[in-house]
Amino acid sequence: MKRLFISLYLLLSLSFLGIGWTLDSIWQNNVDDSGAPDAPLVAFAQLLAQFPEEQRQGFIDKLDDNPAYPLQLLNRDQVAFGDKEAISRNQILVAAHDKEHELHFISVDDKQFLMAGPIEIDPREQLRGLFTLFFYLSLAFVALIWVWPLSRDLKTLRLATKEFGQSNWDTQIQLSPRSQVQPLASTFNEMARHIRALIENQKHLSNAVSHEIRTPLARLKFALALMPQYCRPDSDVERRNEFLDEMQQDVKEMENLLQELLTYASLESQRKAIQFERCDLSKLTQQTIARLQGLNRLPITLNPQPRKIEVMGDPSLIERALQNLIINAQRFATTAITIELSVSRGSVTLSVIDDGPGIATEDQAKIFEPFYRSKVVQNGNKGHGLGLAIIKRIMERHNGKVQLLSEPGMTHFTLSWPRVVKGLSEKMAISKH
Repeated sequence: MKRLFISLYLLLSLSFLGIGWTLDSIWQNNVDDSGAPDAPLVAFAQLLAQFPEEQRQGFIDKLDDNPAYPLQLLNRDQVAFGDKEAISRNQILVAAHDKEHELHFISVDDKQFLMAGPIEIDPREQLRGLFTLFFYLSLAFVALIWVWPLSRDLKTLRLATKEFGQSNWDTQIQLSPRSQVQPLASTFNEMARHIRALIENQKHLSNAVSHEIRTPLARLKFALALMPQYCRPDSDVERRNEFLDEMQQDVKEMENLLQELLTYASLESQRKAIQFERCDLSKLTQQTIARLQGLNRLPITLNPQPRKIEVMGDPSLIERALQNLIINAQRFATTAITIELSVSRGSVTLSVIDDGPGIATEDQAKIFEPFYRSKVVQNGNKGHGLGLAIIKRIMERHNGKVQLLSEPGMTHFTLSWPRVVKGLSEKMAISKH
């Protein structure tokens, strides 16, 4: 606060002083007619010069005596001037008599001077210092009015930064919308939210590695301990093969988890690496359905038969989001899965609907969080809680959104993208990425 105030005050003061002095010098040298107030005294000296030297004093004595402006004729030997104070004809020299009076000298001829004074100095001149002091105090007050809220907001920023540096990741700055540093505070809040999300993701990943992998890893360790028993020449071959299949399932489970973790993390770290292009959503949907239909006996219906529908995005990520939704529906559906494609005025939507038991109301607000699992237990409810989180992150990267509507007997997931407008969406994608 002090440094900011002092620097601003000195800047303003020196600026005013320099500009004022410069303008005053220009005025004095080029505009101001400083000789105008002294013109009567100059004219009187010129008049005296027309009289003989012996008559001049008599002429002065005949004038009305003015105590405020006394006149006196002096010989040159009665006045001593320094080298710098030598005056020429028609030029007035002002000399101080005391603090309140001054003397004016003007040359009449080569032998005599006319002296006016002692003349009382204008009392208003004594107020010049007070007015100057008042001016700079007023300037300081104005500078303080400007600096004080700025200093207060900067202090808030400094304390928030210090608190954030002490691992308080929820730190947010609340400033008035009129604050001069409001954009900086908004940028800090956005940075803090982003860092907090990254740290939470790291915590989730750590928890996943420590908990999700622990179970299949423990089974593998137990299986390795039993391996000599199943590898004996007299052991049952069928049981040995079952035993090895179970070990492969554990390895596959860990591989799937690691793949999900890598996908989820890459969507955050490679935010700027996503390349957008025109994607035929209808074709991607049909290809995904054909690939996943053989994994489950439940029929997948695409309704209605779509025409060509295009969106801007990364085809592989869009296909991954659709795949996760269909696999999730296959896990919980009872009789059928329906996929709907529609185009509205400003968006393209893709819906995946299943007739499963539905998602509990208390779960719906958290279902898109990483590693969160619904309380519904169906078909073992296998999964790592990353599928829907990956979908949400993919849709965020595509400037879209994912929505959920669920009740007993029906679960409805909807993906929506901005509709492609020819020439415009490509420019928007290029500008964002």
